[in-house]
Order: sequence, then C-alpha cells, then structure tokens
Amino acid sequence: MTHALSITLYGIPNCDSVKKARAWLSERNIDYTFHDFKKQGVPEAALDHWLAQVGWEVLLNRKGTTWRKLDPALQASVTDATSAKQVMLAHASVIKRPVWVSADTVLVGVNPEAWSRVLA
Repeated sequence: MTHALSITLYGIPNCDSVKKARAWLSERNIDYTFHDFKKQGVPEAALDHWLAQVGWEVLLNRKGTTWRKLDPALQASVTDATSAKQVMLAHASVIKRPVWVSADTVLVGVNPEAWSRVLA
C-alpha cells in the first residue's frame, strides 16, 4: 500500500531508533525516503525548518555518545538555536533521531503513536 503522504526519514542507518522507525514503516508497507546523515550530510534548510518546528532543545540529543564526547567548552557554548545549529551541522550525530518529516509535520525520536496520527 502506498500512502499519499510523502515521508522523509532522516538519520543514520545503524542507529537503533532509526531502525525501529524504518521497520515500523516497512511493516505497514508505507513508502518513505531515507536521508542518511553520514552519506548525505545535514541539509541546512531542512535543519532550519526542524528548529522552527520543534525547537533546538528537542532536536539536540544531549544523552547520546556523540554529545558526551564533545569538548565541554563546545557543549557549554550551545545556548540557543543558532549555536545548536552550528554544532548539529558540524556533528550530525548529535541530532536526535529519527527525524520524520511529512508535509509541515516534523517528529523527532521514536514515537509510533504520533506516526500513526500523522498517517490517519
């Protein structure tokens, strides 16, 4: 079954959260486009849209390994959307994954309930 809604899933293929989202979509035979941060980078215009939709606090994964490995001074420099964006562009792995984009909807992280609502 193809869904009329165009979905793009952003993330990293070996990320467990991304794997869960991809499996969830595949189990439902829902077509989507996958954007691999490692191979394709972070599209700056898309990042601006995500920041406007969900905010940098939601998008920045401060619990992940990449964040913990960053220099403490760099971590401390992240205080607003502008500084967070610079770190996200330089270190794509600090972006919480997956980022699900369909129409004007931006969802971050594993959230099957929200995914179902978007598709309903």
